[in-house]
Amino acid sequence: MTAPFPIDAVRAQFPALARAAPFVYFDNAAGAQSPRNVLDAVSGHLLDFNVQRGGRYAKSVEVDRVIVSAREKVATWLNAGDPSEVAFGMNATSFIRLVSLAIGQTLQSDRNQFVVTDLDHDANVATWLQLERMGATFAWWRMRDDGRLHVEDLIPLLSSKTRLVACTAVSHALGSLVDIAAVAKAAHDVGAEMFLDCVHYGPHAPIDVQAWDCDYLVCSGYKAFSPHMGFLWGKRDKLIALPTFREDFIPDEPPYKIEAGTFIYENVAGMSAAVDYLEALGRDLALPGASQTPRAHLETAMGAIRDYEQMLSREMLGVLAESNATIYGVGDPAKVAQRVPTICFNLEGKHPAAVVERIADAGIGIRDGHMYAPRLMARLGLAMDSGAVRASLVHYNTVEEIHRFGEALLKISKGA
Repeated sequence: MTAPFPIDAVRAQFPALARAAPFVYFDNAAGAQSPRNVLDAVSGHLLDFNVQRGGRYAKSVEVDRVIVSAREKVATWLNAGDPSEVAFGMNATSFIRLVSLAIGQTLQSDRNQFVVTDLDHDANVATWLQLERMGATFAWWRMRDDGRLHVEDLIPLLSSKTRLVACTAVSHALGSLVDIAAVAKAAHDVGAEMFLDCVHYGPHAPIDVQAWDCDYLVCSGYKAFSPHMGFLWGKRDKLIALPTFREDFIPDEPPYKIEAGTFIYENVAGMSAAVDYLEALGRDLALPGASQTPRAHLETAMGAIRDYEQMLSREMLGVLAESNATIYGVGDPAKVAQRVPTICFNLEGKHPAAVVERIADAGIGIRDGHMYAPRLMARLGLAMDSGAVRASLVHYNTVEEIHRFGEALLKISKGA
């Protein structure tokens, strides 16, 4: 892509932005807004197809079709080889627990070690630690002082006893990216598996499970412009091997063996539409002569989003520096390729909650607290009851919004 990022056209597709104006959404890591086609897909499903799947009448058949189509689209977004590797459900946390319990039931004493990190959301830490009662042992992959996980620190932790490495693709708190393919290779070199929390990565950059070669991946659609729902992807042979709960009439094969009970069909329809939105953005940005496949369009869209968001990161780091904020993680504007525009910071002498309240008074939504990452807070020397301030941007945010945020923050830092 060589043309400027079409920010005005993008924003026009998100009705919430205009309805809330002049309010600014800078809390996208807690949930992003949805484009019009997603809202239409959800409301259309509820209006016309709010029935159970598996029936012989047309409306029920349509529910089945929507689920099949959504599975195919999400598989394309992930660059998965087989749509049956995608299972839908409530959220990423429940899928982490499903996989962890299944693996816990198959632990062997000669391969019972798990590697977890002090950077991750606690859902991808505490869930695995629960397997100690099943005989699991643990090694900690520690974040360096630069706020990043370095693969060279992981390798000495691995051995023939390692069962699985669990880590994030990007920090939901610090915005630090992880070299996913290198993690997977290191795990596989010792015969271990790699479990990836991709929840926060989804809206920011291209996902490619084949290039990464991870074994399992979880994502929550509500951060990637869909309604609240989650999905699990896994290599088909890995999913087949998992011992999961299922009712007797459910086939013992993916994705059905993973999808216990009824999930929210209208939100799956919304996730399908979110992929459509991203594909359409890529189609509009594609250069003449470029590949016109859905996957190519998604890669174009996510690549353009990544590039645009790097510019947003530089701007955010600049206004934070003007306010003498303490930035946790990658703070050098020259290194924005190592992060996404999710930034935790504090102002000296200012309680995080007070900062967020003042920013809210200026019509900007950000967040404070421990970010569901107690070990990360401890590593940063921050108390759980105060934590840090987090501003999190996505591709519908603008430089103008950042400058407005910077003006409000500067007043707080100066005691105005």
